[in-house]
Amino acid sequence: MSKPKVFVAKQIIYKAPLEVLHSKCDVVQWESDDVIPRQELLNKVKNMNGILCVHTEKIDAELLDAAGADLRVVSTISVGYEHINLGECKQRNILVGNTPDVLTDTTAELAVALLLCVTRNLAPSIKAVKDGEWGRSEPIWQWGRGLAGSTVGIFGLGRIGLAVAKRLQAFGVKQFLYNGRSKKDYDQDVGAIFVEFDELLEKSDFIIALSALTSETKGIFNKAAFDKMKPSAIFINSSRGGVVVQDDLYEALHSGEIAAAGLDVTTPEPLPTDHPLLQLPNRVILPHIGSATHETRSAMAMLAVQNIIAGLDGKPLPASL
Repeated sequence: MSKPKVFVAKQIIYKAPLEVLHSKCDVVQWESDDVIPRQELLNKVKNMNGILCVHTEKIDAELLDAAGADLRVVSTISVGYEHINLGECKQRNILVGNTPDVLTDTTAELAVALLLCVTRNLAPSIKAVKDGEWGRSEPIWQWGRGLAGSTVGIFGLGRIGLAVAKRLQAFGVKQFLYNGRSKKDYDQDVGAIFVEFDELLEKSDFIIALSALTSETKGIFNKAAFDKMKPSAIFINSSRGGVVVQDDLYEALHSGEIAAAGLDVTTPEPLPTDHPLLQLPNRVILPHIGSATHETRSAMAMLAVQNIIAGLDGKPLPASL
């Protein structure tokens, strides 16, 4: 009996997940670090039974049509799934899986690192050393802000939000506020207080976005939101670029309406090198590396492979959407 055919739209460098997939499936893999071009993707998925992708591949009606009636399962190596049209997949009885939970600690670590980088002006200070400015003077712009005694607002106190708060407790944060779809039973684990969105904006010294991208959260950090923040506020986004109206963020940073921002996610990704945000001194932008540790990426790849195999075997996916 022939093996089911699976297209892997991302170069997976980890041996164990690949060995498992090859043992069960006939695998065709995109052998490049570059994002697969759209037309190439449409060609490669033809007659496949499974597709393993990442967030850069748009799984829509056009792609599902190109794949054909034999496609049974799509698995993404990501927690987010806004690149997948779940409605189209459901109509065609195509199972869809993602990779939650395994990246909680890694993403929380990165969010804290990004916050510290922005609050202590690490990026421009590193540049000053490289440019030979160290020792000439100690300009005021090098002076950062501490977390001790501060109020931190978390937008989205899910698994990652809670993990971030637990890590920040060690820095002497005075109070955690949070907002999201509902009050969480576990908020007292970190002494966090559920508040309305406007109160979160108005009272927080540091605001960290860690929510999913939904119709309710899309563009929620806009001009009206930035207007309500303290002039000294620092905004961190480790969720999805779509929760922010980037033109409004640029204006808030450029005008001094808020003090600074740190982004691990943008719209689009990658951000064009001539984007106005990259010209501002009071921002740090990372290339979406929240889950980028060897341990986490390997675990994500393995879970994505397990989703594929389960779907092809007609079993429930370990992480089903």
